[in-house]
Formats: sequence, C-alpha cells, structure tokens
Amino acid sequence: MELTKVTKLEEIRQSLDGDMARLNDIIKNSLNSDSTLMNAVVEAHLATKGKQLRPLLVLLSGKLFGGVNETVLNAGAAIELLHNASLIHDDVIDQAKERRGAPTVSSVYDNHIAVLTGDFFITSALRCAVRTGDPRILDELAIMGGTLSLGEIDQINNAQGRNINEATYMNIIGKKTAKLFESCVAVGGYARNKDEDTLKPLRHYAHLLGLCFQMKDDTFDYYDDPAVGKPTGNDLREGKITLPLIYALSQEAHPQHEAMQELVHKQELDTADIETLVSFAKEAGGIDYTYEVMERLRQEACILLDAYEPCDTIEAFKQLFQFIIVRNN
Repeated sequence: MELTKVTKLEEIRQSLDGDMARLNDIIKNSLNSDSTLMNAVVEAHLATKGKQLRPLLVLLSGKLFGGVNETVLNAGAAIELLHNASLIHDDVIDQAKERRGAPTVSSVYDNHIAVLTGDFFITSALRCAVRTGDPRILDELAIMGGTLSLGEIDQINNAQGRNINEATYMNIIGKKTAKLFESCVAVGGYARNKDEDTLKPLRHYAHLLGLCFQMKDDTFDYYDDPAVGKPTGNDLREGKITLPLIYALSQEAHPQHEAMQELVHKQELDTADIETLVSFAKEAGGIDYTYEVMERLRQEACILLDAYEPCDTIEAFKQLFQFIIVRNN
C-alpha cells in the first residue's frame, strides 16, 4: 500500500460514530460527582478530546471480533480515562501550560488540583473496568499502568546521562507508548471473549502501531510548526534523545561525528546547541531513517493482519497505521 497524504481516519470514525458517542457518554457519567470544583475541572478538560485514537482501537477490536457491545464500550472508556489521567499527570511533571491548544489543568489551577483530578480519572477508569465483569481486562489495565510508569522512569534515567542507542530507545517507547496501544486491542478482544492465541497477531500489530506513533511524535521536535503544539528541540531541552538524533550520532564516518558526540553530552544545552543538534540530525539523515523504520514496521503490521479474514475492519486497521505515519500533529 503506497502512503499518501489522504487517509480514511474520518471514515473510520464515522463508521463508529454512534459507538464513540456512547463511549463518551459513559466517560462523562463516570466523572460526574457532587464536587462543583471537580465537575468544572473535568468539563474544561473534556472540552478538547483530541483524536481519541486509543478508544477507537478498542472499538475496532471489538467490532472485528463480533461487534461493539456494552462490555467493549466500558473497556474503551476505562482505557480513555486512564490515558487522560496520564496526560494530566504528565502536564504536572513537564510543567506544561497548554495541551491540544487549551490551558492545562495544572496551569489553570495548580499541581495539587491537577494530581487529584488525574487520580479521580483513574478511579473512574477502574469503575468502568469493573463493569466489564472480566478480570482479564482489569489485569491488562494494571499491567499497562505499571509498564507505562516504568517506561517513563527509564526515559528520565537515560535522559540524565544522554546515553541511549536505538535498542534502548525502542525499549523505552515500547513501554511508555506502545504498551497502551497493545492493551487497547487486547481489552477490545477480551470484551468479546477472545483468547490470547486469537489476539496475539493483533496485539503485535498494535505494538508496532504504538512504536510508530511515538516515532512520528518525535519527528515533530525537529520542526517549528505551531500546529504540533511544542517548540522545536523541546525533547532535547528535557534531555530526551530520540531516533532521528540517535541515528545521526551513530554515523561515525560523518565529519561532525566527534563534535556532535561531545556537544550532546554537555551538562546543559543552550538554544544554539539545540539548534545545532537539530540541524545535524536532519542533515545526517535522521528524519529519513526514522521514516524508513516506520514504513518497515507498517509493512510488518499489515502482514500480521493477514492472520484474520479480510473485512472492512481489517482495512480500517491498515488505514489507521497509514494515518499515524502521515499525520501532521
């Protein structure tokens, strides 16, 4: 399948529009409380939903294995609530002022309110998971939460010394991003009473999708585009070295190799240093290499989907992978 700028994401969303509306109603009702302040915070946060790719994956998985029912919807709501909890907490850690073009909870209120709001989202997610009546779904969410936390810890640990290679990078993003995507299709399948053998190819597909999602996100750090929502070099400011620069730094024959290796290990990087490293990553082929890796993973993922009977839902999974690579925010 040749990549183009035209994707069918909106068609996929429209095919599940009624189901997504029901899922969002579950989320809204789960977050309703007798606290005026919490209700105001929740309402403001939910006003900007983003693309909701993760619950979309849950619904597609449920649809593939028999259709979207209440169990699938509650599983998807639990996933989305946990994801939003992680975003709220991440904004506290990163001291972020905006997300999706809107002020973060921590910037409007304070860190105390933001942390408590994130915790409230987690408890609401647990209630949705319990309503599925499937202990496998609860177990999957618990394992996923722990894996995401360990991925973030690993990233912080590696950022301190800026010592990272491609294998380490893939391991980190596998934990902090791809595991969530994998869990999405798993709980969708569990909700339709599918076993691990049936789910294994789709789990692997979703893991590759999550890797590509993070790699694509990381390429945004090398371009100054307001639509992306973060300034150029923001990852480097936080000590994070991502695949484009990892590849560039691995090119020992490059005339700037030693100078860039020395620069990246400076105790503190100023704006000029970051601009130099960003330019080096692009000039040394880091962006091109990242796209090559994403394309290889996309092809592998499409082969994995051949384990299932061809249908509109399988085609939707393939189109979703294409969208992940060509999206611009």
